[in-house]
Amino acid sequence: MKDTLTFQHVSYLWDEAKAAELAGDEVALFLYRSNLLGADLRLTNYAGGNTSCKVAAVNPVTGEAAEVMWVKGSGGDIGTLTKAGCANLYVEKLHQLKKRYRGLAFEDEMVGLFDYCLFDPKCAPPSIDTPLHGLLPFKHIDHLHPDALIAIAASADGERIMHEIWGDALGWLPWQKPGFDLGLQLEKIVADNPGLRGVILGGHGLFTWGDTSYESYLNTLEVIELAATYLEANYGKKGPVFGGEQRLQTLDDAARAAAAAAVMPVLRGLASSQRRMLGHYTDDARVLEFVNSHDLSRLAAKGTSCPDHFLRTKIRPLVLDADVMMGDAASVQPYLEGQFAAYRKDYAAYYERSKHSNSPAIRDANPVIILWPGVGLFSFAKDKQTARVAAEFYTNAINVMKGAEAVSTYQGLPEQEAFNIEYWLLEEAKLQRMAPAKALAGKVAYVTGGTGGIGKAICEELLRLGACVVAADRDRLAETQDDLRQHFSPDSALAVPIEVTSAESIAASLQAGVLQFGGVDIVVNCAGLSISKPLADTTQADWDLLNDVLVKGQFLVSQAAVAILRQQALGGDIVNIASKNGLVAGPNNVAYGTAKAAQLHMSRLLAAELGPDKIRVNTVNPDAVLRGSKIWEGDWAAGRAKAYGITVEELPAHYAKRTLLGEELLAEDIAKAVRVFVDGSLSKSTGNVLNVDGGVAMAFVR
Repeated sequence: MKDTLTFQHVSYLWDEAKAAELAGDEVALFLYRSNLLGADLRLTNYAGGNTSCKVAAVNPVTGEAAEVMWVKGSGGDIGTLTKAGCANLYVEKLHQLKKRYRGLAFEDEMVGLFDYCLFDPKCAPPSIDTPLHGLLPFKHIDHLHPDALIAIAASADGERIMHEIWGDALGWLPWQKPGFDLGLQLEKIVADNPGLRGVILGGHGLFTWGDTSYESYLNTLEVIELAATYLEANYGKKGPVFGGEQRLQTLDDAARAAAAAAVMPVLRGLASSQRRMLGHYTDDARVLEFVNSHDLSRLAAKGTSCPDHFLRTKIRPLVLDADVMMGDAASVQPYLEGQFAAYRKDYAAYYERSKHSNSPAIRDANPVIILWPGVGLFSFAKDKQTARVAAEFYTNAINVMKGAEAVSTYQGLPEQEAFNIEYWLLEEAKLQRMAPAKALAGKVAYVTGGTGGIGKAICEELLRLGACVVAADRDRLAETQDDLRQHFSPDSALAVPIEVTSAESIAASLQAGVLQFGGVDIVVNCAGLSISKPLADTTQADWDLLNDVLVKGQFLVSQAAVAILRQQALGGDIVNIASKNGLVAGPNNVAYGTAKAAQLHMSRLLAAELGPDKIRVNTVNPDAVLRGSKIWEGDWAAGRAKAYGITVEELPAHYAKRTLLGEELLAEDIAKAVRVFVDGSLSKSTGNVLNVDGGVAMAFVR
């Protein structure tokens, strides 16, 4: 390229000043390069591809000089790669493994031998791609899955197109499952063709390299830029994209969101027939162009090509009929149930056709990707990040189909090859090594009052147990969302505005949570306020406000959330945060105490009604949680102090002293009480009350 630093289709992110700081440390520069490549999703997606560098080292046993390769370890992500995520191996020992290689039928046994080549036995486990880097002679190597390159790699005449773009500067290897043999083929094509700047793996991706980290980075960007420029120049030449004018027009933004939110809990319930799933929804313009196109059915049926794509998306999506989906959620549910049943049957047949004698047992047969023309793409997986990444990978697959169809004919991997990757014993071993799921993995909690002291503590406790959380409140939204995402996961928390006295506001906040996570499993009614006055001073406005927020709010939130819980048909939990004052008659407290008693009895009534739906309803009664609680920031503290004839400063000691245990109550104590109702510990408990008050004899329920 004439101007190597000007790119239109990739991001040139190299910072000379930053690189200068790392000069002399080849591993640090390799990690810097890797992170830059991983930061551009046009180059590769989360956990996709791998990078490496070879450096001079000293064998700690012999003291002799050695060449050691640093390479992304199994399951890592180049965008966030650190030394801890790398494997490092003696290059000479990797080459010596050629003597042990017994052929394609024995590929998997080579992975176990990689451990005998390790420089640092405590490094990350090597991936199956290790020999693809180790057997090449180059110091720095990038293996990526750029959409523009895979579009060519997945074209019927991709090799011809490659020569048209790069002449003889790139080599081509037909599709083959990654492994030691593919590493040998890469080594041979490079040896037989001196001067190559890279190799395209058919249906898979790209290998590029350089003598330095910067040269490899620049070479990689230039090769991908040329591919993307070629595709852009050819859009429309062969024929209209995706069959020409859209088959149907998309709904407007608000209508798409409403349609998606109305049906997503039904989809989630069906997708969770084997294990509870979390969802992701996108109406990205690229997705809408594809799902609204004439070629949707033909191309979706071909499946994806790059192994990284279908490992996360399954080989094919479920495509919905836009005409049938015109009804409301209840009317389309029978259709969706039939579509899921058909998909599961088809997937089981695919497994039976393709399985080997030693294949792992069939996995979840539900679709991961669901395409709804006019509305968008839904994805479901065991956690939010995996669901989001699956959607991103299928968007990559759409880009690949678009590019391949523009210059040739798109072709997915043969079904048997796809199965061999999906049910690879090495992949199964990787799955088996994963840590056990946390107690609330796959569940979504919706917490009103979620930015206050008690509400936020509840959010944090549920996040620690693996749940995703929607914190609904009136203020501190951005602050709370940022804090929760920083301390837990960027994918795990959402803060949304709510007025609990407004059915419309509640519906909007729940819709936001559904679109973010797919539905709801745990509802915690924690929103509240308090007014402490004697009867004579309690105004009608005080009475109405307390009953509107505490009683009507709990009713409206529960009513709206139960509709979603019933759509999912997965059961669920409602936990209402009431108060010791719902049981104990105290002075200057008529409006607040009455409202709390109403909350408490409403919980019992809902438990009686919702039991057949497997929806548990329980109550936590706190008392005097002063630190961090919103209600103590206003006049309530002064009112209670006046009622007891003490100062506000004396309240914590006063409340602690009057309890049987003599303990001050904290927000996290209330959060732990919520936890035991929802984490499975009390899965057969409903209609119960748990006092968290340090022991107040007058509040004993029995």
